[in-house]
Amino acid sequence: MGQLIVLGFEAPAEAEEVRRELVELQQDHLIALEDAVVVVHHSEGKVELRQALNLTAAGAVSGGFWGSLVGLLFLNPLLGAAVGAGVGATSGALTDLGINDGFMREVGETLKPGTAALCLLVKEATVDRVVEKLRRHAPHARLLSTNLSHTDEDHLKALLDQASKQAEALRLS
Repeated sequence: MGQLIVLGFEAPAEAEEVRRELVELQQDHLIALEDAVVVVHHSEGKVELRQALNLTAAGAVSGGFWGSLVGLLFLNPLLGAAVGAGVGATSGALTDLGINDGFMREVGETLKPGTAALCLLVKEATVDRVVEKLRRHAPHARLLSTNLSHTDEDHLKALLDQASKQAEALRLS
């Protein structure tokens, strides 16, 4: 099972930027993410979940492919594609992979309006290298929730604090 980490940000744009940078770090094999969702508490009170992967669209594409293939076998590829896309979209919409949506909505409700959180489900990571790469965001990020052990949580907090101080010193110099 992965480690759940929820970071809070004052601006939704920064949470989105950190998620994009984490995806790049994943390509460098510094982190392996199972899920990364930006939760935004809009100023009018609505909570929005910005999923990294649209499961409905992915299901429709996958279903359309398999439906076309089955349709070709039965000499009606258009009908097969349409039925396959519909079934795939429905199964994608009903699938909840990664972090529980209910949990993320609860997190969103606790945020101040206009702020955001980045919910991460991490399979594995080289934590000190990841924090080093994301140092410039450290002054704006705060750890909201995690299922890390107390030792690992303290280590992560210390790394975030150290990166925050380094980023602040660079900004002042």
